[in-house]
Amino acid sequence: MNKNTSNNFIGQPILSQIISHIPKSIVNEAVRKHNSNYYYKKIPVRVHLISLLYGVLSFCNGLREICEGMLACQGKISHLGLNKAPAKSTLSDANSKRSYLVFETIYFSLVRHYISFISDSRLKGLSIRNLKIIDSTTIQLFSEILRGVGRNPKEGSRKKGGIKVHSLMDAFSGITEFLRITAAKEHDKKFLHHIELKSNSWIVFDKGYIYFRQFVKWTNNKIWFVTRMKSNAVYHVNKVIQDNTKRKNAKGVLKEQYITIGYKNEDQKEQRLKLRRIVFKADDGKIYEFMTNNFTLPATQIARIYKYRWMIELLFKQIKQNFPLKYFWGESVNAIKMQVYSVLIAQLLMVVIRKIAETKKSFANMITVVRLHLMSYVNLIEFIKDTYKAWNKAHPPGEVLILFG
Repeated sequence: MNKNTSNNFIGQPILSQIISHIPKSIVNEAVRKHNSNYYYKKIPVRVHLISLLYGVLSFCNGLREICEGMLACQGKISHLGLNKAPAKSTLSDANSKRSYLVFETIYFSLVRHYISFISDSRLKGLSIRNLKIIDSTTIQLFSEILRGVGRNPKEGSRKKGGIKVHSLMDAFSGITEFLRITAAKEHDKKFLHHIELKSNSWIVFDKGYIYFRQFVKWTNNKIWFVTRMKSNAVYHVNKVIQDNTKRKNAKGVLKEQYITIGYKNEDQKEQRLKLRRIVFKADDGKIYEFMTNNFTLPATQIARIYKYRWMIELLFKQIKQNFPLKYFWGESVNAIKMQVYSVLIAQLLMVVIRKIAETKKSFANMITVVRLHLMSYVNLIEFIKDTYKAWNKAHPPGEVLILFG
């Protein structure tokens, strides 16, 4: 990294240092795959990506904020490889006309590039090494482009619509490995048709994904799941492994059973599926009923696996609180999906940078500091490790007197 010794500034602003963690080969390969620079040449993919990442990291709520914000940094954006700030109309057209698939490809290429680096080898208390978590989150918006959700509006008002982001998260890296964006009304269980898992994988999810036909396929392929039972589930107990319900002040595993549940196959014929039911009492006194197709892992481990499902809810919370998804930068489905993938790219880059910096700062605190200094000339990694020390190193106290003297 170059250093300008005349003013003690690091040679690149923080935004440029963040973007440097996107290998050029990944962008170039995505452009070639989708021929993304051929049909819309006014703004190349690289410039388009940088502009949207600026909007994400600076928490812009609209294209005007992005373009005018970059215009204010006109003297610095040359370090980003840009000649000038894009016009609002140019960026709007690019969001609508360029396929979001190029951003999707860039994101998943980055996941493959960094996943081994950011993954931990183990999760506390677990003996398994391949755990995936699935869930969905709804992002609401006022728009007619997607099917509405909720009640019909009163006369003269607009129906509230939304999109649903279905995600498959790797528990050991904490990032989204696969996702699908649909209208908010689509049922969660349809997402199961689109995910691919290796044999001996583990997957955990809530009751909204219960789909017995899929469970049969997973069982045949030695893919193990953990979920909670619905309160109205009908099942037959084949064998009781343990029953501690009569023990005074019992906690942990209260009951373990082998059960059979009936379901209808594609031909609407009645079938039977053998599962394992575990009743668990947490330290706070709350009782959970789990079911799994694995019959070998200890019951306490099954309960602990489900406990890690909260990780994906924290991921959704992290994304929604720290990145702009309340307002959208376009009214087309393509523009909305492009913004979602831009947010995911930014989130992944910040996870990588946080790992490099080995900081104890919270993700929210790190993002806030970076946002305030996005175009500042200071070493990014040092800045995250020790903000004041890095800033004073790049901007010695005497420098203020020189600038204003």
